[in-house]
Amino acid sequence: MFLFPQYCFLGGYGLRGISPVIATVIIIAVAITIAVAVALWITGLTGTFTRYERLEIVYAYAEWNKPNWTITLTVKNTGPSDATIDEIFINGRPLSTYNNVSLVTPSLPYPLASGTRVSIEIRLGNQEFMHGATVEIKIHSAAGNEYPKQVTLP
Repeated sequence: MFLFPQYCFLGGYGLRGISPVIATVIIIAVAITIAVAVALWITGLTGTFTRYERLEIVYAYAEWNKPNWTITLTVKNTGPSDATIDEIFINGRPLSTYNNVSLVTPSLPYPLASGTRVSIEIRLGNQEFMHGATVEIKIHSAAGNEYPKQVTLP
């Protein structure tokens, strides 16, 4: 079949193989290059999928200003992603369903950049709320997350 079969073997007269040391160096270099490429790819993926919002209610308090209560909340976005406050719930009901409750500041929806804070002021009328009552306030974000805080009326 072959005219000179001795040339088909690596140790023969014509073709010679590379040294085992060089082959090992090449294999290690290729493995390191592939490992670095995979690590960079995974880092890029985790950076994309781990962006999230996290709102934190730093403090909340209520004051009695006849004939209303004023509830003040300070909300900080401690997550790496921007958030938007789109609704506020009081005792499980949206703020807009109350007749005697109003949002003084800010207007909704309110965008909140990462690392920034906002002061939210809510005025409660005395028709539905009484002294000593505990009011649950939930901040709702456009991403669908809720951040609750309870405040006791003085």
